Amino acid sequence: MKFLASNYGIILVWLGVACAALFPGLGSAKGVGIVGRAGAGLLTEKPELFGKVLVLEILPGTQGLYGLLIGIIIMNRSGVMGAVGAPMDAIHGMQYFLAALPIAAVGYFSAIHQAKTAAAGVGILAKHPDRNGNAITLAAIVEMYAILAFLVSLLVVINIK
Repeated sequence: MKFLASNYGIILVWLGVACAALFPGLGSAKGVGIVGRAGAGLLTEKPELFGKVLVLEILPGTQGLYGLLIGIIIMNRSGVMGAVGAPMDAIHGMQYFLAALPIAAVGYFSAIHQAKTAAAGVGILAKHPDRNGNAITLAAIVEMYAILAFLVSLLVVINIK
């Protein structure tokens, strides 16, 4: 119990890092699976569309990268990466934890919703292969919310003193 009390700040930082990397990563893994299943069906009939389908499948994977970047930035800025056992008060630990939440939550949900939109885009490609720009644009609009969450998390992290 004494260990927890003296390391509460560091524990909160690591929880934030875990949330930042874990939840968007889970959403991205689920998302690329959703689009991959839709794309596999199309590619059995039209294998020449592989490149276009691949672009749509990659899109929901970006949220996992955003979460990973925020996790690395938190580790770097907080100092927990290189200083095991370095003291950190609970207030600073909580700030880093809270900074991770926007990308953790929005990254998870936007990856899944982007995947559903991209899977619908695969349907567009099935009937109109020349309209891949439409399919990509629809899926990319969902990406904007993941980018906004990434920016909020980043701005909060870099402003923790």
